[in-house]
Amino acid sequence: MNINRIDLNLLVYLDVLLRERNVTKAASHLGLSQPAMSNGLRRLRDLFEDPLLVRTSEGMTPTERALGLQPVIRDVLANVEKAVQPQSDFDPAASDRVFRIMASDYAEAVLFPHVLTRLRREAPGVTLDIMTPSDVSFLDVEQGKVDMVINRFDSMPQSFHQTTLWKDGFSCMFSADNPIKDRFSLEPYLQAQHVWVSKTGMGVGVGVNPRDVQRLGWVDEALAKQGKKRRISVFTRHYQAAMLLAEQKDLIVTIPSKAAKLHANNPRVVIAEPPFQVPQFELKMAWSPLLQNNAAHQWMRRLIADVAQNPDKWDS
Repeated sequence: MNINRIDLNLLVYLDVLLRERNVTKAASHLGLSQPAMSNGLRRLRDLFEDPLLVRTSEGMTPTERALGLQPVIRDVLANVEKAVQPQSDFDPAASDRVFRIMASDYAEAVLFPHVLTRLRREAPGVTLDIMTPSDVSFLDVEQGKVDMVINRFDSMPQSFHQTTLWKDGFSCMFSADNPIKDRFSLEPYLQAQHVWVSKTGMGVGVGVNPRDVQRLGWVDEALAKQGKKRRISVFTRHYQAAMLLAEQKDLIVTIPSKAAKLHANNPRVVIAEPPFQVPQFELKMAWSPLLQNNAAHQWMRRLIADVAQNPDKWDS
């Protein structure tokens, strides 16, 4: 094939078509008319001598050739984007950029107050749009619609770049009026009523099955390894709500220690170590390879990582 035949725009069209699998949606994404996108698909079929997308009962389905091309095309476009990025450094003090970041409310409550302190000092014109895990899909991140995601992840696409911001353990929170404070050990813990709280990964959540221990997370898996099970009365996906529920006299909340420390000066609650071993977990930050070499994005990643990994500077 003569390289002169290849129109770079066609590779952009193919990348979007393979993501959307719909000519109309792909055209809208690129700001093209549907006839123009249909013509682009025809040219792509001629270029690669393959149908690429075939209409089936499930919609437009990529051929085997198209699926093989998809990661190659993405790498090509990522390298082109890197090549055309301006060489000038990003100037945070003069920027008015909006960064869209998906974060669990655990990360939002513990990390972002300190991130904002740094931003007000170093980049006062920068705006943060903090989104919830239910607002975002992996596809949104892959396409660069969301700058980065910060959460605990059971799984993540291999193409994503990622870094660990910190490791955290677990603490128990309960009312200062709860009688359990005078005999806080494993058996009273198991007999008490508990609030379960978690929102791992991304996407719209589904109902929890209390009998499915493996899907309940670190705390319940740790108990299951000892042949034990706690009595869960409330399931929530919001750490802030869980910490408020801890003030009720008969409830115990077992949450990440950095979140519990937010209430260290609250006289209405007691914070204690769990009466059993719970493994630590990692809070991760991940982003699309499309944004890996973006100067503004690199600056924001460095700032967030520096804040997360240097808690001794949080009060400065």
